[in-house]
Amino acid sequence: DVQLVESGGGSVQAGGSLILACSASVYETSGFCLGWFRQTPGNEREGVAGISSGREYIRDSVKGRFAISLDSAKNMVYLQMNSLKPEDTAMYYCVADRRQCYFGGIMVEAQFNSWGQGTQVTVS
Repeated sequence: DVQLVESGGGSVQAGGSLILACSASVYETSGFCLGWFRQTPGNEREGVAGISSGREYIRDSVKGRFAISLDSAKNMVYLQMNSLKPEDTAMYYCVADRRQCYFGGIMVEAQFNSWGQGTQVTVS
């Protein structure tokens, strides 16, 4: 397992931006799969974005607004969120797996064995 700590959540107005950051307690992330899920009360977790060995996944509902990036030197993964909408309100979780991801239009929740504590994003 990888220890993950998220930061950057908060409350913003619709149309605003936030950057979420996730720090991974590893010396290198080569070959890892890193990403973000989100969850609202009473609903299933849904994959938002992922990055692995140069491949990326972005959920259709946030394409054009969200971007994921990885700073491999610092073992940090980021989620840049622009043009936020009220429906983006959720608890956002950083996730990691030591295996690569081969994104085929989906992020498989069961693959990820490391989860952060979550950071709340509220859009009004």
